[in-house]
Amino acid sequence: MGIMTRHLNLRTKGELDIVDITDDIARVVNESGFESGIVTVFVPGSTGALTTIEYEPGLLRDFPDMLERIAPKDIFYEHEKMWHDHNGHSHVRASLIGPSLTIPFKDKKLALGTWQQAVFVELDIHSRTRELILQILGERSLTKQKNHI
Repeated sequence: MGIMTRHLNLRTKGELDIVDITDDIARVVNESGFESGIVTVFVPGSTGALTTIEYEPGLLRDFPDMLERIAPKDIFYEHEKMWHDHNGHSHVRASLIGPSLTIPFKDKKLALGTWQQAVFVELDIHSRTRELILQILGERSLTKQKNHI
């Protein structure tokens, strides 16, 4: 059993940019040398979020629409009293979705459903450079473990 930490950098286009990071996570897991385990992806900050969706045009429109219904941009947020940065809705939306995602893997393959992709959702009102933290907890195959002794 081992633990490995890696980073993934991405540049977002701004509010409601939904970035498919599935292939990036799969690449890091494959390069880790672990055969099975879990990978946790975490975004530092309070205006970015991670989740899974079916990454297709209809849902890429539906997801932002859902966020607007749940936490509208055009209402008052107490956050504005403190910072006056016009992103109170961004913080609320990020807290609803969450800052992390954990995916199991086996035989170096992510255990995602056929139509399920891991995505980063930019909720801040500006484009941002984000550094995601990937922490992998895994096991190497018994054959590879014996070769390391």
